[in-house]
Amino acid sequence: MFYRVAKFLSVPAVHLVWRPRVEGRGHVPEQGPAILASNHLSVLDSFFLPALLSRRVTFVAKNEYFTSGNPIMRMIMQGNLAIDRDSAGAAQEMLDAAAGVLKAGELFGIYPEGTRSPDGRLYKGKIGVAWLTLTTGAPVLPVAMLGTDRVLPLGASVPRIHRIGVRIGEPMTFTGDPGRARDRRQVTDEVMAAIQRLSGQEYVPSYAKRPGVDAPPTHP
Repeated sequence: MFYRVAKFLSVPAVHLVWRPRVEGRGHVPEQGPAILASNHLSVLDSFFLPALLSRRVTFVAKNEYFTSGNPIMRMIMQGNLAIDRDSAGAAQEMLDAAAGVLKAGELFGIYPEGTRSPDGRLYKGKIGVAWLTLTTGAPVLPVAMLGTDRVLPLGASVPRIHRIGVRIGEPMTFTGDPGRARDRRQVTDEVMAAIQRLSGQEYVPSYAKRPGVDAPPTHP
């Protein structure tokens, strides 16, 4: 109920303030599961994308967003799945939760980079998106978020006014063994190439690092 109310209130605000341009909305199926694999420029990506689609989109987000002292952040995260990404089993917990969402016939959103881009470039994808599509059979829709880093840059707490855009690519389907590393890597690289074509970002063939953390992100 809260999710529907929040979306009802947020959609007019998004259109009025940030004047989004959405391309490829017709690629999102009217029913059935699909994986929305997106680049990640801002924490608000998980707010903007669901607000601009008629169907519900579920993301996984770190626990800190749900317990933040910022009430706006807590509202944005409602309807998503909380996870402690520093726990030893965080990656598999995320994948299991995502598979459950897809098996229920819903849309699941994932950021293959595993964290927000630290500099606006597109980084090497982690193999969780491949495991999901190969395990569940759900198609992957590549997504490019545009300009959201201008709305809420890293380190900022108050959203700014800047026009945003969303480009959604055609569904991608894959065959292969989810337990085979070579298949997972190939699928992931194909998804990242599709995202790069939509976003126009410079591609970096290495994993992005979480802000303030020296090690690569733990999300798959």
